[in-house]
Amino acid sequence: MPQPRTRRPTQSDVARLAEVSQPVVSYVLSGDPAAPVAPETRQRVLDAIERLGYIPDRRARGLRQQRTFTIAGVIPDITNPFYPAFERGVQDVAERRDYDLVTYNTDGIREKELKAVRAVRESRVDGVIITPFHLTAEELSDVVRDGIAVCINGIPGWDPIPLGMDQVANDSVAAAATAVNWLLELGHTRIGMIAGEEGTFPREARVRGYLQALADHDLPTDPILVRSVGFTVEGGRDAARELLALTPRPTAIFAANDLMAMGAMRQIREMGLRVPEDVAIVGFDDIPAASLVHPALTTIAQYPEQLGRRAAELIFERLDGNMGSPGRREDTPFDLVLRDSA
Repeated sequence: MPQPRTRRPTQSDVARLAEVSQPVVSYVLSGDPAAPVAPETRQRVLDAIERLGYIPDRRARGLRQQRTFTIAGVIPDITNPFYPAFERGVQDVAERRDYDLVTYNTDGIREKELKAVRAVRESRVDGVIITPFHLTAEELSDVVRDGIAVCINGIPGWDPIPLGMDQVANDSVAAAATAVNWLLELGHTRIGMIAGEEGTFPREARVRGYLQALADHDLPTDPILVRSVGFTVEGGRDAARELLALTPRPTAIFAANDLMAMGAMRQIREMGLRVPEDVAIVGFDDIPAASLVHPALTTIAQYPEQLGRRAAELIFERLDGNMGSPGRREDTPFDLVLRDSA
């Protein structure tokens, strides 16, 4: 025989047990350290909450404050360790604010990006942090017009700042140029690039950095040395196979992310060549595995957790009363991490 449902404790129950008013309970539940509640009173409320097993009704709270207490993350590849680390940074900030985080994976496909944006608008989340590979400014402007705070991770092919969107980004052009300059300083003059998927914003920015470094050293550019593939290990293997079939073959390869760099390293070994003696490799992202592969991968570090935390902070600053303010851009650091592959 099913057990009768018991009544859930309410804020009124907590207030009675703690011998305070209901607004005092609301102050304590808000988590605001500046709320006008004496420390001993706050502790009585917390003790009552624990004793009763009180769980706040988020739906009712959302209706009162006209919020969903949810933010969304839209990322291109949940299997790339860079993005879970980025989302971890977002979640750390969201949890401190008693917000939920829902994540959409797009596989870097335009149709999936559009589907994620539709889901964000339909669910009326309070904010969204998105890494767009294909979306246009107008497509994301619709989200802002819905009253949803937007923060862009990375540098799309358009400027989000005038549109009221915030942005966190490192300079991918400068970072890529730094990676290629290191190979040039080592004496390499025929450098291949595994660039990622053609038409995506990260690919285009990192190719510009590659070309800039060559131009700064008065070296000609050879389109045959730039290979466009998926941002995956298999993409890196395929591109490396093509590059190493060239005559003369490149003596170094710059890959636009670490997964492609690791795929290239595997292909180089399978062809009986050595890294870095025969072919030097530099990657981009500094995912955790970069220091664990053999030889350890020289790469560009982007600090994804730091990026994610700052993106979330910008979202909450906007939600805290700056929804109508102009967009802001936060430039985040990058570093060339020297290891054994170059």
